[in-house]
Amino acid sequence: MEMESRDGGSVFAHIPKVPEVPLYAQLQVAYGKDPSPLKLNLGFGVYRTEDGKPFLLNVVRRVERLLVNDMSNFKEYLPITGIAEFNRWSARLILGADSPAIKENRVTTVQCLSGSGSLRIGAEFLAKHYPQHHTVYMSQPTYGNHPNLFSAAGLAIKTYRYYDPGTCGLDFQGMLEDLQSAPSGAIVLLQACAHNPTGVDPTIPQWEQIRQLMRSKGLLPFFDSAYQGFVSGNLDEDAKSIRLFVADGGECLIAQSYSKIMGLYGERVGALSIVCKTAEVASHVESQLKLVIRPMYSNPPIHGAAIAAAILKDRDLYNEWSIEVKAMNDRLISMRQRLFNALCDKGTPGDWSHITKHVGMFTFSGLNPEQVAFMTKEYHIYMPSDGRINMAGLGPKTVPHLVDAIHAAVTTLCLN
Repeated sequence: MEMESRDGGSVFAHIPKVPEVPLYAQLQVAYGKDPSPLKLNLGFGVYRTEDGKPFLLNVVRRVERLLVNDMSNFKEYLPITGIAEFNRWSARLILGADSPAIKENRVTTVQCLSGSGSLRIGAEFLAKHYPQHHTVYMSQPTYGNHPNLFSAAGLAIKTYRYYDPGTCGLDFQGMLEDLQSAPSGAIVLLQACAHNPTGVDPTIPQWEQIRQLMRSKGLLPFFDSAYQGFVSGNLDEDAKSIRLFVADGGECLIAQSYSKIMGLYGERVGALSIVCKTAEVASHVESQLKLVIRPMYSNPPIHGAAIAAAILKDRDLYNEWSIEVKAMNDRLISMRQRLFNALCDKGTPGDWSHITKHVGMFTFSGLNPEQVAFMTKEYHIYMPSDGRINMAGLGPKTVPHLVDAIHAAVTTLCLN
């Protein structure tokens, strides 16, 4: 009787409660409850202003107003594959306007629910239609949701070496050795640029070596592109890794997200492109992608993709957007330099040059879990226990506080 009163006789009473995802829940909850005026959140995964406020691009505001005032717009269901214009221009953005694969109709692109949704659709497609291998190799470490997205589709997860804690850089030799050891036909998840969470990218010559190895082994590349423009400030430059793989005529999958690069986080705007050997194969692939999407969410939302399509297809709007992306990237680089200079000026023990060598929104600071916990307790600074810092969470006013915390943590608790 007591048990029944507690659970109401629910048929779901046997279901255990699982803990919240640490990074995206516990950290944010703890930060929200902290009354300290000095508190600093460096753990979130979004671009913010210098004052830590949500950032909306001016070009997005302008296009949104235009769309709202356009009485010809509608809110009816989209096709299963989404807005055709959005798909076409998304492929051009990542592959280049002069891409032979596009010109030869060897690319099929479908609108998805941001980057995670694009990866999930791609994973489900591979689970159903890629019999060569049901194992995905991903970098160690990688974005925390990557394993979930692929394992949910029934794919096995393995890792390849990527980050070297000793150098705070790329373990390139380890990466090549692990890819060389991977079985022929295995799927390899690659982050196109601005690696999350490390901030460490291969150079273009290293990407070429990776490409040659993967093609010789018959490994299938699956690119995750969430930060195009956040490394060099140039949208074409940051797509070079992917374009190397497409230029050789081989096949690959590409997941794109517009969350960071257009600030359309809550609109869930993304695209999945699959580059095939022939136009006929691409047509077959698209027909099967529709069958994957239909029972999952039927068709994608319209508003965010309409904003992105309007920007991508209009030269003036595209140029305005490119300038704003460059400005965001410049601020990230500026914060890296400012943090590095301040640590040097304070005489904080250790080599901190990796901060300026890393790229994109994130950097692996080199701080260990004990030091991170110390900084949270004593200085009200919140970040994941692996020491990842979101550089967009910093501003000129908060860098000195972070430097004081790092200095205290390093001098009190030695670096591992």
